[in-house]
Amino acid sequence: MKDKKFKNVFKEGAISSNFIENSIYKHQTKTNIGAHNIFLGQVRADIIDGKTVSAIEYTAYEDMANQKFHEIRESAFKKFNLTCMHTYHSLGTVKAGEICLFVFVSSPRRKVVFEALEYIVEAIKANVPVFGKEIFEDESHQWKKNK
Repeated sequence: MKDKKFKNVFKEGAISSNFIENSIYKHQTKTNIGAHNIFLGQVRADIIDGKTVSAIEYTAYEDMANQKFHEIRESAFKKFNLTCMHTYHSLGTVKAGEICLFVFVSSPRRKVVFEALEYIVEAIKANVPVFGKEIFEDESHQWKKNK
């Protein structure tokens, strides 16, 4: 049996505002939707041991990560009355201030999108094998610790 291929949620580099805008725009024709909610994960310029993070370089076990994203999607659709769900994560270098994670959920009702979005983002952080290497302004680096 062949390995199942899952939707690739990865985008090279930062997720642009134009990409986010276009994703929202496409949903105007879906008139059974009453609410959307969006999570945008942005790279912070944290100061660690006196050094400022200038970027994060993201890597992943892509096949496994895409499978985990798919499992989270399936779980969210079972648990919540969602109409749509879209998730995108950056690979490669994303500078401080840029977007690295975009989660977009839609439902006929507003309360659902709030609950679903929190569930999805927490599941991503806990279960998806995506790794970030913090790059400091002095070009030194270290692996990011998820919090």
